[in-house]
Amino acid sequence: MTTASGYGAYQICFEPCDARISVEFNGRLVADSSRVMVLRETGLPATYYFPREDVHMDWLRPSEHHTHCPFKGNASYWTLEVAGKCAENAVWSYEDPYDEAAQVRNYIAFYWGRMDAWYRNGQRQAEPAVSDRTANPYLGWLLRDAWQAYEAGQLVESFAGRLVDGKLPLQRFGLLIRTLHPQLFAVSYQWQRDRAGVREIQQSHDLLLRSEYLDSPYAPILQGVGGVRRRLEGEDCQLDFPVLRELRDAGATDYVAMPLLFSDGQINIITLVSDRRGGFTTSELGHIHEILPLLSRLFEVQALKRTAQVLLETYLGGYTGPRVLGGLIRRGDSEDIHAVVWFSDLRDSTSISESMPRVRYLELLNAFFDCMAGAVMEQGGEVLKFVGDAVVAIFPIEEPNEPCPAAAERALAAVRDARTRMAALNRQRRAMGDPAVGYGIALHRGEFTYGNIGTARRLDFTVIGAAANEASRLEGMCRQLGQRILLSQAFAASCRQPLRSLGRHRLRGVEGSQELFTLADAGPG
Repeated sequence: MTTASGYGAYQICFEPCDARISVEFNGRLVADSSRVMVLRETGLPATYYFPREDVHMDWLRPSEHHTHCPFKGNASYWTLEVAGKCAENAVWSYEDPYDEAAQVRNYIAFYWGRMDAWYRNGQRQAEPAVSDRTANPYLGWLLRDAWQAYEAGQLVESFAGRLVDGKLPLQRFGLLIRTLHPQLFAVSYQWQRDRAGVREIQQSHDLLLRSEYLDSPYAPILQGVGGVRRRLEGEDCQLDFPVLRELRDAGATDYVAMPLLFSDGQINIITLVSDRRGGFTTSELGHIHEILPLLSRLFEVQALKRTAQVLLETYLGGYTGPRVLGGLIRRGDSEDIHAVVWFSDLRDSTSISESMPRVRYLELLNAFFDCMAGAVMEQGGEVLKFVGDAVVAIFPIEEPNEPCPAAAERALAAVRDARTRMAALNRQRRAMGDPAVGYGIALHRGEFTYGNIGTARRLDFTVIGAAANEASRLEGMCRQLGQRILLSQAFAASCRQPLRSLGRHRLRGVEGSQELFTLADAGPG
């Protein structure tokens, strides 16, 4: 097979070898044949394919490794082991090749550099030279423009546009990147020729249990079996995935799904759909296949940047994470902020933990945090940390001189939401025969130092200062005053809503006394 078309044509040629080729490994001939086929492919050294009858198959052990070529198909691999010496995944074969490569069915190939010696008619041979490299129409874009994309969706749109500018008959282009995220399994990006922009879809972990995924080409690819290429023309075309029928009905003629590997081995997926009669040519796919390693590194950079943002926001919060990513990373880096501080904890947590298995106690803690931290985040607050069974959070105030800031109203809304959630949790516990659990919540307003503290090698981003200590002491008064919710005098001055005074009290370690409040409709705690 020889193919050549278009600008800087990518070429593949299979032809019989006119010599006897032998392969040596650990002092033994593992393959020896006069019936070798030679594959010459643009940009790669010539590769020898041996008929299985002329290979010592008893020295080959099948592995789980697979690779994909969009015009040859999926390659299966073997590990070669001879007299105690082993070369993992050093041997491959296209056992069910695409039509373009049907000539190498049942043939075996070896990585040249992983064998000890090669012979041509008994004479030792050097590795074949690389076939003539043609100009790749997408290489200039990769070097000049691709790096300028600031996120993956923009890179997808730029790449799809370059493919179309290069006369590729592209109807749709897709990318799926797996993520390190507590809620998301992957993010997919979808480009269509007749639709502006790129559609970003966040895929939750439950996608892996739905037929939408299980019956798609994505499932086998992410399991490592290689890629999928399906011609969608003709009555006998293979429509073994539901999406292929949908694409054919929409006028598609060719579907290609290829693994896009990151440097750590993570498998992602890139898809291309054509609606031109005859679909993609080998030359067109060859040029794309040739640049995939470079393209994958660009997408990996974007994925790592997104992962860093997600992890920082997950573990530090949406207010703190961007500050750390923006450079507030040294010990002592800090800023003074005005904020409402939230302290809450679970009542009698020690005795509760001793009365139930650790797994059930962990489930209770997570349910409690869903009530408290969930309510805070729902109102735009920032959860700074979980300390045992306690939650520390802030509602930053942009204008310190504002008498009734929106942050205070959001904090009160979060308190009411948390109270409602806890009531629902306790109803559920009683229905299961478990006792209700108590809690305390305190809100205080003041000036805080917000930044990095700790050792040079282990830092924590938090709020410190007298106002932070006062908020902690306030929460500790909840039990003493028989209240679930306590509000400081400074916080109460920020509220338009009616509150109920609990009189003046002294906080431990805080000079003087102050008037404390709770919600007007709050019952005893």
